[in-house]
Amino acid sequence: MDLLTKAVTKDGFMRIYFANSRETVEKARKFHNLSPVASAALGRTLVAGQLMGAMLKNDEATVTIQFKGGGEAGIVLVVGDAKGGVKGYIENPYVDLPLNRKGKLDVGGAVGKNGFLSVIRDLKMKEPYIGQVEIQSGEIGDDLAYYFAQSEQVPSVVGLGVLVDKDLSIAQAGGFIVQVMPDCDEFSLKRLEKSLESVCSVTDMLSLGKSNRELIMEIMKDFEIDILDETEIEYNCDCSLDRMERAIISLGKEEIQNIIDEQGEAEIVCQFCDRKYLFDKNALENFKNKAKR
Repeated sequence: MDLLTKAVTKDGFMRIYFANSRETVEKARKFHNLSPVASAALGRTLVAGQLMGAMLKNDEATVTIQFKGGGEAGIVLVVGDAKGGVKGYIENPYVDLPLNRKGKLDVGGAVGKNGFLSVIRDLKMKEPYIGQVEIQSGEIGDDLAYYFAQSEQVPSVVGLGVLVDKDLSIAQAGGFIVQVMPDCDEFSLKRLEKSLESVCSVTDMLSLGKSNRELIMEIMKDFEIDILDETEIEYNCDCSLDRMERAIISLGKEEIQNIIDEQGEAEIVCQFCDRKYLFDKNALENFKNKAKR
């Protein structure tokens, strides 16, 4: 089972979130039959969804992260919750690009940077909080750090990584977010910068086989750390027959009749797990009778 760990510096100046998410990303890869660069793009965003979900205070709240950068990958969308669940999809799961100049999967090229990163926090109040910034690189982590600084005014360090094996399975996946609190002093900021100078990539860290706690200590080696809690996290699609029925009923009597006349049945495919739901003519007639308009 994947694991997310929350921590704080003893002085209270910084919060740290670390996720080991290999199984989460592997499950998404299998659901969507992802290419290597699609695994990296969606995988990084899934990890971010788990990290940002851990920041939610209300157990029923959700956070939605959407990248729409104009690249060949199309829209990348992830929904995370406060309980450690996350789900997501990428519009073009088969996107395939040459490696970038550093010899790495070209996530930035696949996502593109001609568009926006949107973050929607649904706190189950009257209106959700919506923040939006221009995409800077398409590499996911850099863009989220920019979002935190610009939209939420919270200076943050974001490290995300997905390592795809030769057989296309996910060898490693995870990430961290370090957030600086408003009362943090300049001296502590410089200590953080110094600590981060020697930190290797997220996937290299995960490959060491160390625990989340040990890796947090490595990232924040110049600070005293208190571990707050650890939560099991997973890819969790909550689609259901009832939800799909309600989706069809919401179309209204006229649209449902059009489906009956033109197709005689309806198939809905969940965009998050590719599960198929088939409704025959009798079911559609029943839904039409339940529709209000």
